[in-house]
Amino acid sequence: MTDYQNEYDNFEWPLPSKYNFATEVIDVWANDKSKRAMLWVDDHANSVSRTYYELSQTSKKICNVLSASGVKRGDTIVLILGRKIAWWEVFTASLRMGAVLSPGTTQLSSKDLAYRINASKAVCIITDQANASKLEEVEGECETLKSKVVVDGARDGWINLLAEVESASDDFDAADTAADEDALCYFTSGTTGYPKMTMHTHDYAIGHRNTGKYWLNLTENDLHWNISDTGWAKAAWSSFFGPLNCGAAVFIHDSAGFSPKDTLDMFSAYPITTMCGAPTIYRLLVLEDLNRVNFGSLRHSVGAGEPLNPEVIEIWKRATGLTIRDGYGQTESTILCGNFLGVEPRFGSMGKPTPGIKLHVIDEQGNILPPNTEGDIAVHIHPQKPPGLFKGYKNEPEKTAKSYRGEWYLTSDRAYVDDDGYFWFVGRDDDVILSSGYRIGPFEVESALIEHDAVAESAVVSSPDEKRGEIVKAFIILTDGHQPTPELVRELQDHVKSVTAPYKYPRQIEFVETLPKTVSGKIRRVELREAEWANNNGNK
Repeated sequence: MTDYQNEYDNFEWPLPSKYNFATEVIDVWANDKSKRAMLWVDDHANSVSRTYYELSQTSKKICNVLSASGVKRGDTIVLILGRKIAWWEVFTASLRMGAVLSPGTTQLSSKDLAYRINASKAVCIITDQANASKLEEVEGECETLKSKVVVDGARDGWINLLAEVESASDDFDAADTAADEDALCYFTSGTTGYPKMTMHTHDYAIGHRNTGKYWLNLTENDLHWNISDTGWAKAAWSSFFGPLNCGAAVFIHDSAGFSPKDTLDMFSAYPITTMCGAPTIYRLLVLEDLNRVNFGSLRHSVGAGEPLNPEVIEIWKRATGLTIRDGYGQTESTILCGNFLGVEPRFGSMGKPTPGIKLHVIDEQGNILPPNTEGDIAVHIHPQKPPGLFKGYKNEPEKTAKSYRGEWYLTSDRAYVDDDGYFWFVGRDDDVILSSGYRIGPFEVESALIEHDAVAESAVVSSPDEKRGEIVKAFIILTDGHQPTPELVRELQDHVKSVTAPYKYPRQIEFVETLPKTVSGKIRRVELREAEWANNNGNK
């Protein structure tokens, strides 16, 4: 995109009544039987390549296997699988047959599995040997479950997908799915209660055309690496719909754990052209010696999950020549806002709205606020809701209703828009700290802290205070070679005062070894904040 404003002003969504990603995208790219769709590697330099044609054919076989096991159109399939090729094959098969796929992280416990299966009324679970035992512990509690499928060999009581696919037919008529028919069910945690079921329809894939084209900046000649757990919606964004819409190939590193060094080594070993990583990934990568790294074919890098600290962006740019372009969206949406090519990036900014998305900052009455005024980030959905915006929270009409304000969908995030139309993130609705009448966004304090050499990561929350109502408290992970001392506390406080407004400095600092995070790498400030208030409420 060379002319953002022209693209934004003239963009129009395709709005088909029928849509199936498997037939409209995968099968079309599969007409070129040699076109690569995936390059999978492991920690031992083993590699496997798959074409779009192979992905198409295998997905048809899986459809027949699942149909024979009792899975029908509209049924829910729970998919618990790491970075295995089968994850992409099953994902495609579920869309093709009109089932509803519910991906989850392999970190889920037996209790988590039982909850998800029962809440979604899933009829099938697909996983591997390492996670099958979790389901077996709670199988008796899952009354709707009809079939259990394991992807990596034989197991008593389970369908052996590898063996069944070998003998299955690749003749399968895809479901003629409506664009607004249920396709995906993502469980997303809120501040209270159990995870909500976020429902997406088949036109979610259409919304992700813009994720791939504008944000990931992909063409059919790219090899794209999304460093993401397969269990969260970011994998749908950048590991599946985004790149495959564009005909790009997906790079998959199947590793037991995250190693910054091993991650950086991949760029010299494989022709990776574009990458996406959570802020935590980049924060860890820039702590390495980037001068030793050959970034090979890398031409574009993006970040998502929460705003990325400007100093991390600067370090990465010095090493690679590339600006990490933040993108903003949610489990409930596709890409809503970003620092797209064609938009001059401003460090710390969320960028500008995605073409096709009428994004604004509004007040409590639904009025668009003037520049430099903090309010709620919202998407205008009248007269047409953009493809990719979720259908609602399944079986929770009240929670769904709270996501809307008149003709607006509310993201539950707060920001302001500057005079040039750039969005600037302030924080979640419940992350903003109110201290002595001041509103303090945690991100700005965290950004100031991470500029200090002693700070590897930080999380900032409110803590109760008798005089000020709330004060700023920082939880800090130190870099190697630094020790937690009273002197360092004062040094960090003075540092924040020197780089941002003095009232924002953390009056309390606690040094920790780890920070609670979601599977996507986003810091769970809510967990820290709730513990802080529970432990210190007597001080208020």
